[in-house]
Amino acid sequence: MRNFNTFTKLLILACTLFLVSCSAPKVEHYNDSNPEFDFKSFFNGKLKAYGVVQDYKGELTRKLVVEMNATWEGNRGVIEEDFVYDDGETQKRIWYVTLNNDNSLIGRADDVLGTATGKSAGSVFHWNYNVALPYDGSTLEVNFDDWMYLVTQSRLINRTSIVKFGVEVGEVTLVIEKI
Repeated sequence: MRNFNTFTKLLILACTLFLVSCSAPKVEHYNDSNPEFDFKSFFNGKLKAYGVVQDYKGELTRKLVVEMNATWEGNRGVIEEDFVYDDGETQKRIWYVTLNNDNSLIGRADDVLGTATGKSAGSVFHWNYNVALPYDGSTLEVNFDDWMYLVTQSRLINRTSIVKFGVEVGEVTLVIEKI
C-alpha cells in the first residue's frame, strides 16, 4: 500500500508539472497591448542593455552590459552584441535575422544550435532557441525562452528562461535601450 501511495503522489506531481508547463501564454495573448512592438524599428542602430543572471534558486550570479548595433537591408538584419560581464569575461554574438510579413522572425548565430524562431504581437516579442552555453570548461546545450516587453518606443525589458531537460536552471533579465 505504501508503494501505491508514493506512486500516486509522483503521478499527481508529474501531471501538475505537465499542466503548469502547458499553461504559458502564447504571444497572441498580447495582440491588443501597446505600444506596438516593431522588431525592425526597435532593433535598428545602436542599443545598450543592462542585466543580471540568476541561477535556479533566484540568486544573482552575474551582472552584464551589452553594446548592440543593428543594421537592415530590406527584411534581413544583422544584430551585433558585445557582452561584458562583471567578472571581466567578454562574449560576442552576431545574429542574422529575417523578418517575415506575419511578424515572425527567424535567426541564426554561431552559438545557436539550429534556428531561433519568434513572433511579435502587440507590445511583446517571443522567441525560442537552443544555445551551446560555455559551462565549467565545457559546453552545455540549453534552451533560451526569450520574452521581450516593449515599455516605451526606446526601452524594453527582456526576460530569458534558461531551460535544461524541461527545468529552468537560470534566468537573464535585461533592460534594453536605444541610444
